[in-house]
Amino acid sequence: MSRVCELTGKGPMTGHNVSHANNKTKRRFLPNLNDVTLQSETLGRGVKLRISASALRSVDHRGGLDKFLAKAKDTELSANALKVKKEIAKAQAAQA
Repeated sequence: MSRVCELTGKGPMTGHNVSHANNKTKRRFLPNLNDVTLQSETLGRGVKLRISASALRSVDHRGGLDKFLAKAKDTELSANALKVKKEIAKAQAAQA
């Protein structure tokens, strides 16, 4: 399982541990990933995703999964999230 957010594409970053004596050793900063089930209003069901805590806050801020995916770039989304985005777009087109 890769350590990459399915909605934002946020992954591990590198940096240094810096001691009091200013010694630097390599380290990795991992994203805070959580397994969540987000409800889609259009599809009427839940979608299981592995997303970062900041992405979860962004989904809430934009007003839900459907609105977040509508504005999200396809290059940042995982294959699973892109599939859900296309399902939502298809269902919204059928409703209109």
